Amino acid sequence: MATSCHRKWEYATVPLLVHATKQILDTWGEDGWELVQVVPGPNPEQLVAYLKREKQ
Repeated sequence: MATSCHRKWEYATVPLLVHATKQILDTWGEDGWELVQVVPGPNPEQLVAYLKREKQ
């Protein structure tokens, strides 16, 4: 019989500047965050990233 494993996640919303997107995402990735989605921000120079990581 298989055991059900329920993982719990935490989420973060992060503003991304177009000229520093890779650096910002790399920094969060080093802390264990996984990118879920990027959407347009409040102005053309900004994006918003949604990230998740498993709760410890």
